[in-house]
Amino acid sequence: MAKTRSQYVCQECGAVSSRWSGKCEQCDSWNSLVEEAVSVGTPGGLGKKSGGRAAGAGGGAVLNLVELTGAADPPPRLQTGDAELDRVTGGGLVPGSALLIGGDPGIGKSTLLLQTAAKLARGDNGRKPAVVAYVSGEESVDQVRLRAERLEAADAPVQLASGTAVRDILSTFDGPTAPDLLIIDSIQTMYLDTLESAPGTVAQVRGSAQELIGLAKRRGTALILVGHVTKEGSIAGPKVVEHMVDAVLHFEGERGHPFRILRAIKNRFGPADEIGVYEMAGDGLAAVTNPSALFLGQRGEGGGPAPSGTAVFAGIEGSRPVLVEIQALVNPSPLGTPRRTVVGWDTGRLAMVLAVLESRCGINFASQDVFLNVAGGLRLTEPAADLAVAAALISSIAKQPVPGDTVLFGEIGLTGEVRPVPLTPQRLKEAEKLGFDSVVAPFPPARGKSKRTRSALNEHHTKHVTELTAFLGVSRRAKDDA
Repeated sequence: MAKTRSQYVCQECGAVSSRWSGKCEQCDSWNSLVEEAVSVGTPGGLGKKSGGRAAGAGGGAVLNLVELTGAADPPPRLQTGDAELDRVTGGGLVPGSALLIGGDPGIGKSTLLLQTAAKLARGDNGRKPAVVAYVSGEESVDQVRLRAERLEAADAPVQLASGTAVRDILSTFDGPTAPDLLIIDSIQTMYLDTLESAPGTVAQVRGSAQELIGLAKRRGTALILVGHVTKEGSIAGPKVVEHMVDAVLHFEGERGHPFRILRAIKNRFGPADEIGVYEMAGDGLAAVTNPSALFLGQRGEGGGPAPSGTAVFAGIEGSRPVLVEIQALVNPSPLGTPRRTVVGWDTGRLAMVLAVLESRCGINFASQDVFLNVAGGLRLTEPAADLAVAAALISSIAKQPVPGDTVLFGEIGLTGEVRPVPLTPQRLKEAEKLGFDSVVAPFPPARGKSKRTRSALNEHHTKHVTELTAFLGVSRRAKDDA
């Protein structure tokens, strides 16, 4: 009979230790080691070393080697009927692929997947109805039905089940009648009875994901796994699960905003960093076809000038141009240490822009509280947002509005230079489509001057942040008063 012993596994990185400690030696996470029981001493077990030649050496099949050059057919696609989800996945789900989607609790992951399952099962994608199975490990069948009624999806012929045993799922679907799409909600609730650890641990999440992905590969089923997230916002469980799947999507958004962003972090069958935009309503999630108009919100309503401290940034999310309003508030601080509060942008990037403006433009922020917000709940990661952020900060401290018909983009260096950014034509085209008249941007690179046709916008090119202050009409006296 096999004996058992205890080992301690880090729930963050999967490192194994023979004894418990408060801090993982591999990833430096605190209180992440959890005790798990493993079988040892079985005759011929995996843990037993063999002498001589490596096991299987000389007895395996010869690999079929081919040249790198050659035609490769694109993978078939299962279009979901959701334009935003199809955009993020690169054109639809690939049969036999595995997709992992994570997000904060209550952000709408289950709502999105249930709507997608209903559209596929009803044939809303314009093709014949697909066979879709939805297995919930967190809710009962009745709870899923209640949500389907609220989403007006109760008439869809989706196969529902409630269970957490991977063995039962394999027995049900590992056959010739396997579904076209299998949704597991969530992978942290699944368990293998061959492992003695509790559901949600590193061993269970890794083992359950491996078995389910094997099922998808054997039967040509598109598999979607829902994953929980940690308090830091990353998908819970070992990183090896993200390497095992073909695509990783993150569903994000602010609780106070109705907008949700579906972002591709990894995609073997399409572009990464692509986004899909949704709006949460009472009857579920609605795809947003024009996110720029949505993120700009009520800007410009009433016919008055734009308020000071706001600037419109022409950004790129994946392959999609997006215009978004950046808001800044600079106010004298009553505290010894001024506050720096940022929503939707990188705090370190803000500190750099403030230092450049203070050093190169002579604008004093040392005694000022600075609040920065990306309107609409979108999170920006592009360095191209530097110029728009700088304009909003200068506008707020000088009480000088940025012209409301102007968009800005450009990366700022530590010496104050404004560097060119990629995909400039797409940014200008989106701004022109939404009715903007002017753009403040860096000079295009020398190799691109003859290739890019000038847009209908009034283009103001800048090489240095001091030229931005001149464009905004901020005088030296205004800087000294600030």
